Amino acid sequence: MKTRRLAVYVLSLVLLAMQLACGPTVSGSVDDATITQRIKVLFLNDSAIRPQDIEVKTFKGSVTLSGRVASKQEEEKAIVLARTIRGVKNVTSTIRFPRP
Repeated sequence: MKTRRLAVYVLSLVLLAMQLACGPTVSGSVDDATITQRIKVLFLNDSAIRPQDIEVKTFKGSVTLSGRVASKQEEEKAIVLARTIRGVKNVTSTIRFPRP
């Protein structure tokens, strides 16, 4: 349990560093890599979501979530969190459940 918490903490720090390095562009818009990293950080910090089971892809502000989760509620939570990120234009889910 301590090892998992440490791994999540280290991964959060790495993602945060990447997020800071990929900030807003000169035009003021947020690039796709930044959007993806911010969503992943949100997933890491939410105990209702297993971030290792959800893949996040962003293209021109359109986010696609894929993978397998335990329930429809976990999928809905991931979608809601992804929509809170600045620069996200829409969120599409191809998430399947239940997780095996």
